[in-house]
Amino acid sequence: MSIVQAQVLEPYAQGLMSAAQGQNLADRIGEDMRSLIEVIQSSSDLQQLLANPFVTLSAKKAILERVVGDSVHPYTRNFLKLLVDRRRILFLEGICQQYLALLRKLNQTVLAEVTAAVALSEAQQQQVREKVLGITGARSVDLEIKIDPEIIGGVIIKVGSQFIDASLRGQLRRLGVSLNL
Repeated sequence: MSIVQAQVLEPYAQGLMSAAQGQNLADRIGEDMRSLIEVIQSSSDLQQLLANPFVTLSAKKAILERVVGDSVHPYTRNFLKLLVDRRRILFLEGICQQYLALLRKLNQTVLAEVTAAVALSEAQQQQVREKVLGITGARSVDLEIKIDPEIIGGVIIKVGSQFIDASLRGQLRRLGVSLNL
């Protein structure tokens, strides 16, 4: 765990989790965290604006209010304002990811990072979930899907330190090794 995780991400994520659990809102706040990660990752302008020390705190709050509006729970809105006031808003994405890690632990859910050559259908996603459940024995699985055409076909699944390479590129590489190419 890095110093930033230990000193910034973990305490804020843990504090939000404690407050959310106290109100039976852990899963609802988790939905907000997923939405915030999507918004942050899709807008480099927003990332730069939140990290810019010359933008006033009130301006950052107003921008966040416009971005999230009523789509997030009031707890989440207040939490965002707290992060702005404490000058920790630039760590928002990391805090959201840390919160989701805590939520997965609470719900006995594992995160499977899936790399596929093309977008997966719902049926294919369900097959991946079932495979991961069989391997891990977890209660449920969250999928984080990335598209990488270079794997040619199939999927690569990473769960914690476990790695399953069912890609065509991986199969060709293994074939090359077995033929001493």
